[in-house]
Amino acid sequence: MFQPIANIEDAQTLAQAIVNTITEPFLVLDEQFRVLAASRSFYKTFEVDPAQTQGSLLYALGDGQWDIPALRLLLETIIPEKTAMDGFEVEHDFPRIGRRTMLLNARKVLYDHSSAITILLAFNDITARRVIEREKEELLSRTEDLLRQKDVLLREMEHRVANSLQIIASILLLKARSVTSEETRQHLKDAHQRVLSVAEVQRHLHTSAGIDEIDVGSYLPKLCSSLASSMVGEAQPITVTVTAEGGRMDSQRAVSLGLIVTELVLNAIKYAFPKEKTDARIQVSYETAGSDWKLTVSDNGVGKIANDVPATGLGTAIVEALVKQLEAKVEAISDTDGTSVSVTRATFTSRVPRAA
Repeated sequence: MFQPIANIEDAQTLAQAIVNTITEPFLVLDEQFRVLAASRSFYKTFEVDPAQTQGSLLYALGDGQWDIPALRLLLETIIPEKTAMDGFEVEHDFPRIGRRTMLLNARKVLYDHSSAITILLAFNDITARRVIEREKEELLSRTEDLLRQKDVLLREMEHRVANSLQIIASILLLKARSVTSEETRQHLKDAHQRVLSVAEVQRHLHTSAGIDEIDVGSYLPKLCSSLASSMVGEAQPITVTVTAEGGRMDSQRAVSLGLIVTELVLNAIKYAFPKEKTDARIQVSYETAGSDWKLTVSDNGVGKIANDVPATGLGTAIVEALVKQLEAKVEAISDTDGTSVSVTRATFTSRVPRAA
């Protein structure tokens, strides 16, 4: 059978025992903010004397170290209006234990048969947590600064590389114009175009939002336009068209892809139209399907039957090496309708017809 507490002394003993079981610092205050009870963890955490705490005004504890403006705001303004408050953050520099950040939970207790008010105040020391959070924020800020610096340095390097490549290309072109050997001149012009294809990647890196990615849809048309403007002669006008789907590619693969396009387009310009042909065309298409892609360079030239140029040489070797590097395969079709060379990564069915 339930036995009620016999007297006020027993009730106080029970209340103090309950308070002492709370692991976090805990206070029981009267309506004047005097300490009625405090947990052992409160005395231990804040290093205050129990004899000088019981019955004392909270703000006067520890020679006034608890006279904290934020704590006054909680007890004198918020609690009277709201009855309860959770997670009220207070930061204060205590003389003995140093600076502490605490979350305060407060409850105002009202009684049915008395006008007295009791305030329960629990402290959660989150100083260590806040230190860790600040360190993380500082580390994140430093990391972001380093990344921004890296971005600036990379873009400056890309800009300088692009300028250097342009200088090399110009030197090759000047040399091609000065040599007497037609074969040497042609080799120098080919080298000039290869350098330009790499420089085009660098220009895209410098102007694009990504640090190390190329938008293939805009890269290939510019590259082919550059090839056409410098290599197509007036004696045999050739239209170079590009159909390129969107998608991004890392700069290393973009360089390989650009060099393949350069070699195939140059080869078509030099060999597909040995005689003047009306409506001479070279078509470049780039199609994607997920991570797979297909590059096709086709022309409506004389094809292999009429073109006795052997499929050997530096250009062919370059294409084969680059195709292997891209883990792709190459397939060529050449007949009286022209030549079509496809470079495919994985299985892919083309949706773009060849030039005809």
